[in-house]
Amino acid sequence: MDNQNKLISKKKPTYPITDALFKYLRRHGRTIKIPIFYDDLLRFQGSVSVYDKNGKDTLWVSVYYSEFETEEIHHSLKKMYSVLHSDGSESILPYLNIDSIDFCTFGNSKPFRIKVRNILNDNYLYLYIKKADASRIYGLELEDLLAPNHINFLVHKTTLIEEHISGIPGDDFIANHLDECSRKDKVEIAKEFVKFNERCFVRLLGDMRSYNYVMVLTHDFDRIQYRIRGIDFDQQSYEGNLKVYKPQFLKENNKLVDMTLELLHPSSIQQYKNEERSLLARRATSERKRLRGLLNCMKVDTISPPEKVNQLKMGLFDLTGDVNFKKSVNMGEVLQTALEFVIRNYKNHNPYLIRKKPRQ
Repeated sequence: MDNQNKLISKKKPTYPITDALFKYLRRHGRTIKIPIFYDDLLRFQGSVSVYDKNGKDTLWVSVYYSEFETEEIHHSLKKMYSVLHSDGSESILPYLNIDSIDFCTFGNSKPFRIKVRNILNDNYLYLYIKKADASRIYGLELEDLLAPNHINFLVHKTTLIEEHISGIPGDDFIANHLDECSRKDKVEIAKEFVKFNERCFVRLLGDMRSYNYVMVLTHDFDRIQYRIRGIDFDQQSYEGNLKVYKPQFLKENNKLVDMTLELLHPSSIQQYKNEERSLLARRATSERKRLRGLLNCMKVDTISPPEKVNQLKMGLFDLTGDVNFKKSVNMGEVLQTALEFVIRNYKNHNPYLIRKKPRQ
């Protein structure tokens, strides 16, 4: 497991947004015009470390600005919030307050976390400001199209604005909550981990270590439903090693892996993998027009070095025997081939599908 983690690049480069990708984002309402950039937030005058309730350093720092810049920055952030969560109207701005601006010193993206509070009722939400990276944008868009979770984000030139994804951080859940779960709940969690593992692999989302996803709990009338949601999309279609795209091979997830193997029969694991592939195939089919536009952008883009592309495509060729992987020349074509492979198998093995009649 340790050797496997070493195969994940310590520092992935940031890839710029191409004209083709920017046109795609604009066409689908993912762009915004706001007079503030990620680099503007870097001009803070000082910072204070942020600790959690147990006194542990969170690796976030709360930053502050000069009095003149604070007013301007807060106003722009309120407008950004209005566009992301409302209709962009400035009528709500007097009722919003920027409670804090935190900066993360850990990881590739080094985001700013903005706490926006409604002063009328004290409800608050977070939004994140990051340096725009094409890999992450592809990952976010694929999450919205292919995963069972919609996600809201906007791009302003070289700046990325994301909504907060609520949930218990995976590492926190594994360390502090998993042992308290009943056997029934653990079986549910194991099932979700299998499906999450398969979803990441098929759509080529890498590095889903426990601190890169959250556990979302939904109370149903007779049970708790568990869902794992990724929150870090920097490693979309970047690495060359197949196992990086399977959370089961990352040591931070060992406890979930051991629990899954203990609680689920191999036939059940295969059943849940098939279920997830079928759901993914249906989503890809229903969103085929938009997905095709996104993949067309990826196919003329560079989001991974050639040696990683070659390693990944040959690994997938060896696994599936699909010669189209061998013919792929970039990550966009590799991902397209992977999705086509899953869709084709879903259609071929589903006897209840109503198929189009061939033209006479």
